[in-house]
Amino acid sequence: MTDDGTGGRGIGPAGCGDGGAEGADTGAPAALRADGGAVDDVALDPWGSSTVDDYRKLFEEFGIEVFEEVLPRIPSPHYLMRRGVIFGHRDYRPVAEAMANDEPFAALSGFMPTGDPHIGHKLVFDELIWHQERGGEAYGLIADMEAHAARGLSWDEIDEHTESYLLSLIALGFDPEDGTLYRQSANREVQDLAFELGTKANFSELGAIYDFDGETEVSYMQSVVTQMADILYPQLDGPKPTVIPVGPDQDPHMRLARDLAGRMRYFGVTEAYASFESEGAESELLRRAYKKREAYADDPERPRCAEAAQWLLAEQKTAEAMGGDAFHDETTLESLIQKVTNKLENAGKEPLRPRVRFLDRNATDDAFEALIEAIDGEKRVYEGHVDAFGMDREAAEELARDIELEHGGYGFLPPSSVYHRFMTGLTGGKMSSSVPASHISLLDDPEEGYDKVKSATTGGRETAEKQRELGGKADECPVYELYAYLLSGDDDEFATEVYEECVGGERLCGGCKEQAAELMGEFLEEHQEKREEAKELLEDLDIELDSDRKR
Repeated sequence: MTDDGTGGRGIGPAGCGDGGAEGADTGAPAALRADGGAVDDVALDPWGSSTVDDYRKLFEEFGIEVFEEVLPRIPSPHYLMRRGVIFGHRDYRPVAEAMANDEPFAALSGFMPTGDPHIGHKLVFDELIWHQERGGEAYGLIADMEAHAARGLSWDEIDEHTESYLLSLIALGFDPEDGTLYRQSANREVQDLAFELGTKANFSELGAIYDFDGETEVSYMQSVVTQMADILYPQLDGPKPTVIPVGPDQDPHMRLARDLAGRMRYFGVTEAYASFESEGAESELLRRAYKKREAYADDPERPRCAEAAQWLLAEQKTAEAMGGDAFHDETTLESLIQKVTNKLENAGKEPLRPRVRFLDRNATDDAFEALIEAIDGEKRVYEGHVDAFGMDREAAEELARDIELEHGGYGFLPPSSVYHRFMTGLTGGKMSSSVPASHISLLDDPEEGYDKVKSATTGGRETAEKQRELGGKADECPVYELYAYLLSGDDDEFATEVYEECVGGERLCGGCKEQAAELMGEFLEEHQEKREEAKELLEDLDIELDSDRKR
């Protein structure tokens, strides 16, 4: 979940804009429309040079949700959200609801100080600041332990860049008096939490997620668990919806963090229909059997498990005889039907009844007893779980969390995340910290920033005549990305105007790049002035700029 500025391609759905004789297409990436764009392989590597050529595959393969669907829930969404630069999310709804209802929430992101901060980092800076301005507790961290373990940077090199990241973050609007800034190596609470999280993870799991093997250094693996602690750190003073703005290459971290948040809980809460365990597709079959109880039960108020088993088998056999399928989805697999009916037959005359189940995951004996005592109404107590009748899932979740907190647990909520598209490098392809011409550093002299934009690859046609006739290939233009991601700011009308003039053939590359270059120079000049002002603020903060770790 840390951002070192590497990444691949990406634009907002408003498109790119460029065109004209000096804007010949020299290998700009495939168009990325609002639906995700060109089809290609997806590779997610938190420390590599990940590119995502098809954002749609992230929805299909990794379960990332389309951000557009949650957009109406967000009060005054950021322009990166409106333009589709932020394209996906995991479980952002609790954050949006907290924001809308003026309830506590948090936002956190980390930065690996491997070089100077640049315009790619500004995306994350802006997202973090926006959430802070909307009332969220904001956390910005320097991932120095990760930089040392995963990138092999010396502590001197890390110290050299730490101040620069913090200055840019503050200069762009982060309020350090109302937020939290820290270094991993100096935060004992994070390190202690990482140790506890490490008791719920193992080498095989980390190996499967990150391709670690027998040659992987232990400190490298430790840096992963430290990042998990970073992600959950805002909830140490109490559970709250928390969002982590990241690029899609960081999604493996988010999936693991959400899993670990659950594993640390005292209780798991599920729905059930009988005393035996069931999950996923099994539970769906039981739910359907319960709903159809009028069709088979002698007493529909108390359908028996054995009766439900007979009904399931009969329905499946009838459908098969007619060449059809009883349930029309993956739950009809013969092995699954057999597994569920075996469980139902073994339960015999036990009533099939909906209930909420509290599973004992990590609860102390006192906490488990307190939970039993706190459940009102009918309940059944088993060795490893408690079944409560007449209680809904939401109330059960709240009760489980309250008992956990009263008895010293964390009560973590699964952290949420939002995903932004990668910026294309100015030279086409990937923007890379190691290729100065591909990116603009926030420390670049304004004239140097101007020159880089003027030299950038565009999405224009081979000649000005073709540009006027056919229009520019705006959706392939790194220069328009600068407008959409940065130079237009909150002015959607301006961004749209540039785009439409490009694709309509009115805007040629020369004038477009000149305008962008001038705006970039102005931005850098203003930003660097604000960085100077931020130095005084940074000096007054309780954050170590020079590590005392041995060199």
